[in-house]
Amino acid sequence: MIKNIYGKHSFYFSALTIIFSVIVLTFGKNLEFFNQSVVPFICLFLILSIGVSHGALDNYKANKILKIYKMDSKLVFYLSYIFISILIILSWIFFSLVTLIVFLLIASHHFGKEDTAFLIKKHSNFDQLIYVVKGSLIIFSPLFFHTDETLKIFETLLINNNFLIFIKNEHWLINICIMLNFLGYLYFVFRNNFDNFQILFLDLLLILIINFVFSPLLAFTIYFCFLHSIRHIISIALEIDEANFSNGIKLFIKKALPLTIITAILYLLAVFFIANFSGFNTAIMQVIFIGLASLTFPHILLEYLIEKNETKN
Repeated sequence: MIKNIYGKHSFYFSALTIIFSVIVLTFGKNLEFFNQSVVPFICLFLILSIGVSHGALDNYKANKILKIYKMDSKLVFYLSYIFISILIILSWIFFSLVTLIVFLLIASHHFGKEDTAFLIKKHSNFDQLIYVVKGSLIIFSPLFFHTDETLKIFETLLINNNFLIFIKNEHWLINICIMLNFLGYLYFVFRNNFDNFQILFLDLLLILIINFVFSPLLAFTIYFCFLHSIRHIISIALEIDEANFSNGIKLFIKKALPLTIITAILYLLAVFFIANFSGFNTAIMQVIFIGLASLTFPHILLEYLIEKNETKN
């Protein structure tokens, strides 16, 4: 059932992506002001709603962890989650380059696995490596198509200028990584004996299209919200109610709404605070990416601990 729903989602996502891409390519010059002034706020809104919500059931998943480790108080989970998030923010401030690299590696594995694992029944150690290679297309495609613009985003994220110059001058490294990304997709096509290969093919094609047509921030937002997050929400809805997908979606929204709203409020407060020193565009960039990193680490750790213990059992 999940493959069928993912297939329909890929089709609709493809159709909408192509339509909007044609519009932008046709009227691109007339949209430059809109792109610079309005798009960051649209991206922030989408990430604070759809993007954040796909991890907003972590407080329910905490029940599994507490049961596994035989703990009674949910307060321990909340304090641990918040502590890790704050630790990541502090780490980014003092060790920005190292934290960025670690974050990109973990995010690449997460994207590669979440967008592929439903096709694979058993995961080998080699698969885990290729998940990183496949998922890193989200990072290298904007660097390939919009190098200067992507490096400006890295600059707002407190990354050392020497590293940015190195990336710009050694563009051949990005070309090699893009080729490896292609091979990562091909690996899973063969790994799955070409079953449902059209989903993988569409993923590859659409990620390249959105990064070619749209600005790096908008391209990431489109991928993160409408491909990655929607798929994750679909899988959660089916876990909640496998027999009735529509009811599963309704229950997901009801359960995810409180934590999504709380997170969104904290993000917005951070935006207004940082904007006093750096301006709104820089504040939005920092809150989106550093904020996502602070949530991604505890979210992925929680998923890993649950999966590890479920595999043992």
